[in-house]
This record gives sequence, structure tokens and C-alpha cells, in this order.
Amino acid sequence: MEIAITNRTAIVTFRQERCGILAEIDQRDTRFVYDKGWTQSIACSLPAEQRDHYWRNGLLPFFEHLAPEGWLRGHQAREARTETRDDFGILLAFGEDCIGAVGVVPADGAQITTAENDTLEERAATVPGKTVSGVQKKLLAYRDGAVYRPRINRGDPATHIAKFNAPERATLVQNENLTLTLAREVLGEKEVTAAHIAKLEGVDEIALVVERFDRADGRRLRLEDFAQILEVPSGRDFGGKYQSSYEEAASVIVKWSSRSAIDLLRFFRLIVFNCVVGNADAHLKNFSLLERPEGQRLSPAYDLMNTVAYGEYDADTGLSIGGKKRPLEAIERSLLRGFGREIGLEEAAVERAFSDLARKFADPGTLKFGSNVSFDDFRARYAEVVQANAQRIFT
Repeated sequence: MEIAITNRTAIVTFRQERCGILAEIDQRDTRFVYDKGWTQSIACSLPAEQRDHYWRNGLLPFFEHLAPEGWLRGHQAREARTETRDDFGILLAFGEDCIGAVGVVPADGAQITTAENDTLEERAATVPGKTVSGVQKKLLAYRDGAVYRPRINRGDPATHIAKFNAPERATLVQNENLTLTLAREVLGEKEVTAAHIAKLEGVDEIALVVERFDRADGRRLRLEDFAQILEVPSGRDFGGKYQSSYEEAASVIVKWSSRSAIDLLRFFRLIVFNCVVGNADAHLKNFSLLERPEGQRLSPAYDLMNTVAYGEYDADTGLSIGGKKRPLEAIERSLLRGFGREIGLEEAAVERAFSDLARKFADPGTLKFGSNVSFDDFRARYAEVVQANAQRIFT
């Protein structure tokens, strides 16, 4: 179908092959149209059987959620000379290689001219052609032998994401690394993204360097977070990712996973883990479907953290469960058991999950930090939160 292309226009690619056109209409609405002859869906919310996809008052949510948030958004918006809320403008400058298999490039082939930035971090944040979603300060990076380097040239690979501490919270990196390590012990090594603490060459701060699972042997794998799949707009304050429920998130797995029964149980175990570990920030963008040989599957867990250890953060669940958002300290086994049944799990499977998780959290080696943890070390509060939650949920 022919469309009236007005305002800004972009070519959309899938694994670096052109698949359609994304156009802005009257500087307000957007439309994505598949190219003639293209037959493969590039996203759950953009089925190829429907050739024309239209969204009023903003960018289609699938594309909107490809853009960055927070620190990186500020840098990339300034470099693109556009407003910080202009997702389309940021993607035109930096969306050639996004998370997953989809890219966005200007239809006229224009490329931005980057400024001479003062610091290595600024250079790494504003190299055209690549971006990554999320709020936390982060840079794209790659491994060169035993060294991790920030991506500072357009041709550099971007196989890793380096995440940094916030000025007001100096232990975010250590907290996430600890939580991912704990998740591997409790949920299983293959259930959690690979990551460790390291430094990027030329950057003084420590970082959590996360290996990207949407890249494999040079291939771009399809990866969609649940906010994209459910077509939830990000909202002006980026709060849209919190406007849902864990039950609705589970419905994504039921509808789209090629192994829904297995992935539902994996999802349930992850939700219980988040409740025990004190992660009150598990929102729609923290769950994704990843391309596998057998089809779309629940991805390894990522962005895991004990947020309750920081008293000033909201201690309610990131999404509603059982009809409303709840303080993590009020979540008990009966609520989680009901949640398991609600999403379609057999009662026996739920009870086996509880027994297995309880056994692993009770292992003497779990949360064993050694004798060098002082009372004011964040790990002391971390362990206190986990032990109290485990006691309440598993007994």
C-alpha cells in the first residue's frame, strides 16, 4: 500500500536487510508499512499479515522502546540536536543497530556529524549508529583479548553493555552483580545473563560488563521486551513499563512462546526470586522473548537487583500481582501460589518450584560473604532483606 510520506521518514531493517518504511504523519502520528514482497514479521506487535501499522499521537511502541532513557538519552539527544523526548529523532541518528534484530536508518541516507567531545565517555555515548534502551548510565563495549574497550568508532563491535554506578548510589554495580550471581546459584547458570565487574579501557569507573545474548556469532537475534509486545507507550515520565501486571506479562508467554509451558514455569520461578531478593523494580522491560532455533522463548534473566536494600526506593512490586501492586514485605506464599495457578501452572509444579527455591536459598553457601562485612556495608542490609523474605515466603 502506498502511504503519504510526510515529515521524517526512516528505512527499517531486519538483520540489516530492508523490510519497510517508518514515517511520521503530521508531526504527531506514525506509520510502519512492510515493503512489497517482505513476508516475515519483525515483531509480535507488527505481524506481516497486516502490512500497514498505524499509531496515533506518538511513535509506535515497538520502535519507541528501542530508544534509550536517562543518561544515554540526554547525550544522544544533544548530539542529534533534537528534543530529549524525540524518540524518532534519536533513532534516526543512533538506531541503525538497536537491541534485537531491528534497525532504523534515515531514508535520505543522511548521517549526523558528531561534535568533538571532551571525554572518552561522551565519545562512546555519541558514536552514531548504535543505541541501547534503559535508564542506568551505560555504554556499548566489546572484548579485545583480555581487555574490554568502549565502542568509540562507528565500526567497532558492540557485543557487551557496560553499566555504571549512579552518583547518588555508589553500589549499584556491586548490587546487580551480587544479585545476578545469586540468581545463577538459585535459578541455574543458563537462566541468567553472563556478566561480571570489570573496567573499560580509558574509563576510571568500575562497570558491570554484560554479555549481550541478542548477538550470536555476528548475527542479530530477534529480541522483544514485554512492553514492546504489549504495545505499552513509554509515557512522558517513562512510567508506562510499570502500568501492567505479572499476570498480563505471563499472557505474553502463553501467546508467543514456542515452549509456553516450560517458559511459564521459568517465569514463575523468576517472579518468586525477585520477591525473595527484594527486587521492586521488575517491570515490563525487564522481561523479553529471545529468538531460539525452536522459536521465541523467554530470555535469560537480566537487570536483577535488590532495590529494597536502598530504603529510599519504592518497596512495592514493579507490576501489580493479584489485582494490585503490593509491598514486597507483604507478599506471602499463598499469594504466589494463587499467582501460579492464575497463569496456568499445575499446583504440583508450583509446590515443586517452592521446594526447590527454598532449598537453594537455605543453602549455607548462599549469601556467604565472608567475615569482612561490616554493619554499614550494603551487603549486610542486602542479606537481611533476602533472609527475611525467604523466611516469610518459604515457611
